[in-house]
Amino acid sequence: MFPIRDHNPSSRRPLVTWALIAANIAVYLATLPGQEAGEMLWAQLALYPLAVVNGELMGGLLTHMFLHAGLLHLGGNMLFLWIFGDNLEDQMGRAGFLAFYLGAGLAAAAAQIWADPLSPVPMVGASGAIAGVMGGYLLMFPRARVDVVAIFIIFFKVFTLPAWLMLGIWFALQLLGGFTNVGAQGGVAYWAHGGGFAAGLLLALPLFLRRGGPGFWSRTHGHPPHPDTAYAGSRIPRVTRR
Repeated sequence: MFPIRDHNPSSRRPLVTWALIAANIAVYLATLPGQEAGEMLWAQLALYPLAVVNGELMGGLLTHMFLHAGLLHLGGNMLFLWIFGDNLEDQMGRAGFLAFYLGAGLAAAAAQIWADPLSPVPMVGASGAIAGVMGGYLLMFPRARVDVVAIFIIFFKVFTLPAWLMLGIWFALQLLGGFTNVGAQGGVAYWAHGGGFAAGLLLALPLFLRRGGPGFWSRTHGHPPHPDTAYAGSRIPRVTRR
């Protein structure tokens, strides 16, 4: 189950969100496997918890957010950023959103290092920072409508969930993964996801309070403060049994 879009366009162009997506794609292309220079760059920019604990390769705390281990890794992260980033940027402003994004990514890295400080396994990906975006989105727009695809073996179905349910399930799965896996086994840094999400909630809290706290929810009904997008229904004809 994964989201494919929300129903909440931003009121202005999300230039920082677009720039972050472009930067991640550019770094991915520059570090593709098979090119010696790219592989060396990838190794230098990744985050190594053991090295950071020993005061080495500290730049990885920031640069790891722009590295990805494969096309699906990159595509999944950029899809989440595309869906949830624009509305937060709309509320925070461009500079504020960039600071928020990087701060959430740093908090996610800290959470993963805390969980497994002696790990020599490199940590890469924007998912910790994007988890922070999801946490901030949940606080600001808990009742926003998000379209989700559920895949059942060879069948799939698109349905709409409120943001609080979709993001709540996602966060619970990260906590479950963190408590049942050591470090980043299976290639997933669960504690980075959970830490980034929690950081996003906390970092968005001052904005939420400036907007009026629960009064903001009352005015917007838990949605972004502009009309929802109405998507047309599917044009695929229904096939019935004769």
